[in-house]
Amino acid sequence: MARVACIGECMLELSGADNKAMTLSYGGDTLNTAVYLSRLGVETDYVTALGDDPYSDWMVEQWRGEGVGTDLVVRAAGRVPGLYAIRNQPGGERQFFYWRDQAPARDLFGFRESTALAARLARYELVYLSGISLSLYSPAHRETLFAVLDAARTAGSRVVFDTNYRPRGWPDAATARDVMTALLARVDIAAPTLGDDIAVFGDADATSCADRLHAAGVAEVVVKLDAEGCLVSMGGVRELVPTVPRADPVDTSAAGDSFNAGYLAARLAGAAPATAARHGHRLAGEVIMHRGAIIPRDAMPGSNL
Repeated sequence: MARVACIGECMLELSGADNKAMTLSYGGDTLNTAVYLSRLGVETDYVTALGDDPYSDWMVEQWRGEGVGTDLVVRAAGRVPGLYAIRNQPGGERQFFYWRDQAPARDLFGFRESTALAARLARYELVYLSGISLSLYSPAHRETLFAVLDAARTAGSRVVFDTNYRPRGWPDAATARDVMTALLARVDIAAPTLGDDIAVFGDADATSCADRLHAAGVAEVVVKLDAEGCLVSMGGVRELVPTVPRADPVDTSAAGDSFNAGYLAARLAGAAPATAARHGHRLAGEVIMHRGAIIPRDAMPGSNL
């Protein structure tokens, strides 16, 4: 089987403190994970919809340059991708401003070309998506997505989910909770950040978060705890895996996305969950010391722990 398919949206990104000299890049949570998976040697394809404009062409070229497969990218005639601007605050936290309501990624499961996704995704070992992915789609398109995931799991694929809750993308937390609960019945590996699951599900702590996810049928859980590390839980065994704090992080963009990539790459290579979590911490710890979601290739940490 092919290794990983990541489903979601990538947008054009504007960043910089000076509005007259902002930098154009691109970003999206599942695309970030796809890039880092590819850099870690995992065969990875991206599943989204873009326009037929020069900026969409440029993004596809960039992804291919990172080794991310683009055969499952739908190109919609007359459409353009979403756009966001990012500003960094003291301590590395960031603010986002979006222009994305008409982005073609929102209609991914409504295009004629998407009818073949069920058969094509069944070839992948892992199918990865996030709460941001879910927030893009209409109720009807979510049902199509769920049918696609059901078919992939029947064929032997495993579904990986990161809550990655962004309130702006949902009518309210209750809607997000209902949609995510429906998805969790189809999830094999969950990698939420605790703060997101507190906001959506009201979990009291990492233990209760893991308990709820296991009760929903999720076999493997890794609850990210920001600077405190993560809790891994699988097969009745739980372990708190600490991280090494980094002083004065520059930009926390893609910290969770890169952790997920490091964790999944290690798990696909046969590492135990706790060892995989240390790989995830190491990559995320380097990512937050650079501006932007995707760090330079020469800044990627080695594989030894």
